[in-house]
Amino acid sequence: MRKLKTSELERISIEEFRSMPKLPLVVVLDNLRSGLNVGSIFRTADAFGIAHIYLCGITVAPPHREILKSAIGATESVVWSTFASTAVCLNHLKSDGWRIVGVEQTSKSKSLTNFRPGKEEKLALVFGNEVEGLSEEILPVTDECIEVPQIGTKHSLNVSVCAGIVLWHCFEKLSSDNQRDQKTV
Repeated sequence: MRKLKTSELERISIEEFRSMPKLPLVVVLDNLRSGLNVGSIFRTADAFGIAHIYLCGITVAPPHREILKSAIGATESVVWSTFASTAVCLNHLKSDGWRIVGVEQTSKSKSLTNFRPGKEEKLALVFGNEVEGLSEEILPVTDECIEVPQIGTKHSLNVSVCAGIVLWHCFEKLSSDNQRDQKTV
């Protein structure tokens, strides 16, 4: 066994990434304060073929130095836009047929282990501020909330780590559905 060299990874170009089919999945960032977290989420979105990132409220936008440091170029491949208000963004997405799923610990959250995104639906995942989580005013706009099950003492994850887990879960479920569909055709 040996580590692969960068030249052996067969990475696609930014143009190829932008033109390839994406998962019917967008990410909405609700008032994130850390550019490093935002950049990490960009990088994860690139890895899993996420269609779009919405940067809302006080969430910093490229070309912020911290975003560029952790995104390592993903701000060029992943389509993104900004909204002054997360609620306005979510209402816009909802009116366009997107299912709004908040990632937050609430009295009605369901465990990520029981969450299965529908392959025919458009899904918007909303991640909240590092300290406060999702803004109270946007909870009524969500269709449901999910949370990552945890057994430790902290009961919270860094938002970029949480996004990585949730996006991987959705990628894996949607990709395995697509592979099953292709085998049955």
